[in-house]
Amino acid sequence: MVVEAARQAYNTMSSTSSDKSEARSKKKSSQMNGFHAPPQPGPSRSLSRSLSSGVVAQRRLSGCALYGGTCSWLRRSESSCTLDSSGSSSRGRMRPAGSLPSISKAADNKAIKRTSCLLVALRPTNVEQERDKFFLSNYGYNPQFQYQEPMPLSVLEKYSQASNQFLVQALRILNAVLNKYGRYESFESQTGGNPLSKCQIWSCCRRYMQKENCSGEVVVQLTEDLLSQAVMTNENSRPTLTINLLGARQHWLEGMLRHEIGTHYLRGVNDAQQPWHGSESRKQFGLKPANPTEEGLASLHSVLFRKHPYLWRAALLYYAISRAATCSFSNLFSDLQQFVEDPAVRWEYCVRVKRGQEDTGQPGCFSKDQVYLDGIIRILRHRHSIDFRLLTSLGKVAFEDVERLQPFAQMKDTRLPHFMQDMEKYHHHLNHIMEMNQLSDEELRSLLPD
Repeated sequence: MVVEAARQAYNTMSSTSSDKSEARSKKKSSQMNGFHAPPQPGPSRSLSRSLSSGVVAQRRLSGCALYGGTCSWLRRSESSCTLDSSGSSSRGRMRPAGSLPSISKAADNKAIKRTSCLLVALRPTNVEQERDKFFLSNYGYNPQFQYQEPMPLSVLEKYSQASNQFLVQALRILNAVLNKYGRYESFESQTGGNPLSKCQIWSCCRRYMQKENCSGEVVVQLTEDLLSQAVMTNENSRPTLTINLLGARQHWLEGMLRHEIGTHYLRGVNDAQQPWHGSESRKQFGLKPANPTEEGLASLHSVLFRKHPYLWRAALLYYAISRAATCSFSNLFSDLQQFVEDPAVRWEYCVRVKRGQEDTGQPGCFSKDQVYLDGIIRILRHRHSIDFRLLTSLGKVAFEDVERLQPFAQMKDTRLPHFMQDMEKYHHHLNHIMEMNQLSDEELRSLLPD
């Protein structure tokens, strides 16, 4: 999400920090903000160093072994890995997080480069030029987007249909926020806190990795070119968390880390040791798709411990996609003003739900992001019967498959996020989410009957 205050802070800081960081990296690259640079001698030396550091090293290796036996030490990676405006990376393309934590063999490197993360591949290459045209036209121009490479028609068709099943709930959530805060910008500043600097983001990530005992397993990088707040991917066979610098706020960043690391990454690590890991094995076990459970669970974890855990972003994406299916870009932009005044923020939402289109003057949407609210509501509907610890331990599976998979599960060395230690507290916060978003069990049962 584009936030002008964050953009100003970023521009001011980046002009003074880039030269200093280059000089410091040669001397103390292993000590910057507590992050460790990759050991230089190679895999064998990094392995021996890890083994000599005792219990902590064993924890690191338990995750790193899944990536081919070499440890991907946690490190900052901004200048060499930041995505450019064309959606490409200077060190290779990104693959979806659904494949985490698998690592491809050397012979498959070309396949990795051909498989782009949707959030990257569907970002228009001319987005800045079209943005200028749109704003100069006083919001009446419909952008004509271009893409680096055509997305397969099957993907675009899969996400071409919008759903209205939970539209009433989405609108109720949005109006609840506006009734309390008056405008979205007030909600963002009061509940999100101040935008964070790069150094603050590094520090928060380091502390969170320590909480999850996964320091040294994930590369962290910053960019301004994501259509989402963050994305967990494999880049060059490394688990990589890319964070949108402009959306990182004081009170919201840890929720984002619970979403990406505490949910997507740890469930991926657990999935890698299960007998159903991999597409062929999933077919043999007859598994349902991981979504909407995967994104619904991660979205709940994003707001789990907030005082006011409104599901604003999931609700607005759901609503925006529903409207985009029947109207043009400019009409959608105008419609969203009732919820978001900031034109820059509305632009980002419209680009996100219209991605994949070339002529955005036509009705049409990319409906993938409706999965967040869809998954949230389905999980809340069944929250009393779901074993959330088991659901996480089994990996990237739907909650409907948990009971039948349990007899076949490999439970040794599975990993749970730190916020699942106290399940009584966990369920209390799920109930609080229900209350704050004006959802009731009776309503959810009628929406999703057994």
